[in-house]
Amino acid sequence: MSTLANQLATAEREEVARAIRLLLARPLLTEDADPTGFELVRRCREPLVKWFDYTCGWNLVVEPRRGYARLFKIRAQADASRPARRMRSGRAPFDRRRYVLLCVTAAELMSLPMTTISTLAEQVVQATAADPALLTFDPVHRPERMAFVDALKLLESYGALRAVDGATEAYVESAEAKVLYTVDTTLLLRLTTTSAGPSGLAVPPDELPARFEELLVGIVRERRYGAAHGPAVEPGDGAPAATESQRNLGLRHSVLRRLFDDPVVHRADLTDDEAAYVSSLTGRQILRRSVEQAGFVLEERAEGLMLIDPDAIATDVRFPDDTSTARVAALLLLEPICATPAGMLPEQLTEASTELLRRFPRWAKAYQSQEGAARLAEDAVRVLRDMGLVHRFGDRVVARPAAHRYRVAEAASPDGTGRTTPRTRRSDTAVGMTPEDGPYEGDQQ
Repeated sequence: MSTLANQLATAEREEVARAIRLLLARPLLTEDADPTGFELVRRCREPLVKWFDYTCGWNLVVEPRRGYARLFKIRAQADASRPARRMRSGRAPFDRRRYVLLCVTAAELMSLPMTTISTLAEQVVQATAADPALLTFDPVHRPERMAFVDALKLLESYGALRAVDGATEAYVESAEAKVLYTVDTTLLLRLTTTSAGPSGLAVPPDELPARFEELLVGIVRERRYGAAHGPAVEPGDGAPAATESQRNLGLRHSVLRRLFDDPVVHRADLTDDEAAYVSSLTGRQILRRSVEQAGFVLEERAEGLMLIDPDAIATDVRFPDDTSTARVAALLLLEPICATPAGMLPEQLTEASTELLRRFPRWAKAYQSQEGAARLAEDAVRVLRDMGLVHRFGDRVVARPAAHRYRVAEAASPDGTGRTTPRTRRSDTAVGMTPEDGPYEGDQQ
């Protein structure tokens, strides 16, 4: 093969790897939001479809004419660490009310290629009033209009709804606001990533609370893995017993889905079959080849696996990160948590947060109140749990092995503003996820 041919092949592999990581971070990629990224995915469509299907069992749909690419990422377990967020400043996560209005609004939009905000609001009122399980939407009240606007803005960010005249935010101030929308009903259908339609699991409303977990499993159940094994598959549900090939397919997809979708995968979280697959010769070869094809660096330790993206393309959440008070506090509280092998009680975490607020009185103003220290500790622990760095063991918050990667080198206010400016460093001798052939210096769990 000529030098030019080698260069072209290398460039093509690099493009595919970059497109894989781009889709992992943004499973719904639109041409309007990222023209360059969408063009890359469109150009590499065939190898991308094959890679995601073989590696994770995920379906990728690219619609060049409609201007979007949708990666259907199905998870075996529910994950609350990446909630829908409001498009307004602060990006607070959706609450139950906003999720309800989002689902009802999307359902009503399916029959409306074009609509106005007042017409849509009236339809949502009628739909919620007709369902005894839902609280009727009341646009007279400003908090209700604000929740409705948050649902609409999220659909706009997906590209499923487009305001062609007027601004959605105007509805918050007045229910008489005039906004005209066009609707992409095809893209609306692509938003859900379940393997079974929720409407196919119809149950009486009074049974929903008791059967919620069962129904959640039912909509992501994938029968191609058989009944014996596979993501969201349980034996004894009438499905045929899994063949050896189905079992291996389920193991490959379940392991690689977690590896490519989570910040870190601890071996303790794997089932016995998954751990055996990762340790097998075939499993390790497939894992390492898939990681290389996607352009990641695999960090393999005795306690778990971690993928590192040198270009941070696939990184949707960063840590350490000083973009929010909770994230700064999470890093600062991680050190005492790691220094306490048995874990810290809520009272101890609150005390540590109180000390932070005392040291930096002009920092974290939203938490400078009587119950602020407890709230700060709770928010910081939530960040650490979402990153897979701590877990709860009874009443205690215990550091996981990956937590020992991080150390605070400095936390001070050199500019006199009272702002915390922590710096972190990585120390190979202090990494909790230690090499398989090295000494264990991290968590004592």
